[in-house]
Amino acid sequence: MTDAPGGLLGPAEIRDLAARLGIRPTKTLGQNFVHDGGTVRKIVRAAGVAPGDRVVEIGPGLGSLTLGLLDAGASVVAVEIDPPLAEQLPRTVAEVRPDLTDRLDVVGADALDVETLPGEPPVALVANLPYNVAVPVLLTFLERFDSLRTVLVMVQAEVADRLAAGPGSRTYGVPSAKAAWYASARRASTVGRSVFWPVPNVDSALVRMDRRDPPSTTATREQVFAVIDAAFAQRRKTLRSTLAGLAGSPAAAQAACEVAGVDPGLRGERLDVVQFARIAEALGDGAAPGPRAAGPSS
Repeated sequence: MTDAPGGLLGPAEIRDLAARLGIRPTKTLGQNFVHDGGTVRKIVRAAGVAPGDRVVEIGPGLGSLTLGLLDAGASVVAVEIDPPLAEQLPRTVAEVRPDLTDRLDVVGADALDVETLPGEPPVALVANLPYNVAVPVLLTFLERFDSLRTVLVMVQAEVADRLAAGPGSRTYGVPSAKAAWYASARRASTVGRSVFWPVPNVDSALVRMDRRDPPSTTATREQVFAVIDAAFAQRRKTLRSTLAGLAGSPAAAQAACEVAGVDPGLRGERLDVVQFARIAEALGDGAAPGPRAAGPSS
């Protein structure tokens, strides 16, 4: 590999490395590799990564962002589903920045299957997430790793809007409400298509999330998420109708909403996560988690 500019991977290094590995980026794995050093530094700055921070990176690919995080002084545990990429990442860091190899751990696995990570618990998640699984991966890690205090992820711009949306917005939905259980979210900035190889056919954006306590409620997260899923399953219908399945009948759904202090004539898109939690609490065991309760949807 030629010397990488500034200790990061540029377009020439990315293509050279991919050619050496015989890798052709695939849509199946959502592979679009960042090759612009300025963008990598922008992500690291927006994440607020400090020396000594333990950071988990999902989908490191060829290592552009990994090198940026290590250069900022973080220790990184990288989760990579593609075996050749997982095997190559430590070698790439050793070639470009041999002084940083002792701060890198690599986990070769599907991020959705990861329940434990080596080393100290991560305090931040920073990643260029594969766009086809961005929301489920994000919510899964927020659920499983409560040590995460901050998240800075690059996702499809449309997904970024959904994650950061508030009640009443046309983009507010299941990802918005479930993400709000864990953290406050905001769209940090837009990322141009030209910084990727191959160039994606969608726009990208950075989302910053800061962990906060979930709503104070006796309902479980699974129960609250079951209410959220049900409320958005038929987006144009009112809570009286959408929650009837959980409650047992439209009348019972109406009664639960009234106990929670929520107008049963509203649609789910008008409620924040605190109101969903109050409804779940009013339903009690009736808000039994269905097969999608713990997972996200659009």
